[in-house]
Amino acid sequence: MTDSKKARRTSGKRERLAAAAAQVLHEQGIAQTTLADIAQAADVPVGNVYYYFKTKDQLVEAAIDAHAQSLQGLIGRLDELPTPQDRLKALVNGWAEQRDLTARHGCPTGTLASELDKRADGLDQSIAQVIRTLLDWTEQQFRAMGRADARDLAVALISAYQGVSLLTNTFRDPDLMTAEARRLERWIDSLPQGADTPST
Repeated sequence: MTDSKKARRTSGKRERLAAAAAQVLHEQGIAQTTLADIAQAADVPVGNVYYYFKTKDQLVEAAIDAHAQSLQGLIGRLDELPTPQDRLKALVNGWAEQRDLTARHGCPTGTLASELDKRADGLDQSIAQVIRTLLDWTEQQFRAMGRADARDLAVALISAYQGVSLLTNTFRDPDLMTAEARRLERWIDSLPQGADTPST
């Protein structure tokens, strides 16, 4: 096997394990998840996991990285839309499309952040950075609408999502997410634009 083929295979297994860690940690929580659970979800022999990750904490860190990469991919797709309102409403629609998953397990990033908040090993700050990235991007969209209160609006939007995610999960009711998404869309449309709003 050439070095490049070996590197691709190694990278592929590591990426599968990271993605599986993000999924299983979301479904089961950190305390209930074992390395064997993640290996099974990634379709990787459990003995091979230790080649890539020595501890569960390293897999948690990899899961956080997977969340960050997923968010960057989402932002890239949203940024292709023509207006900040379109981008924000597409974000909200994406949340609504995940309503069944949210009803079962909560918000993937939010639930992980809640679990890691009880720790003081730095992983809490790593997941906080993922949420901060989304918050900053959301603020940029409101700023592009000419809103001087862009940060406050961004906090309001992300808070509304996290709140309804908690309720959707608590009551196992995906319709709560759907209703809140429609309300948030109307809210975005109703916001007066500032005088310095770009024409696009």
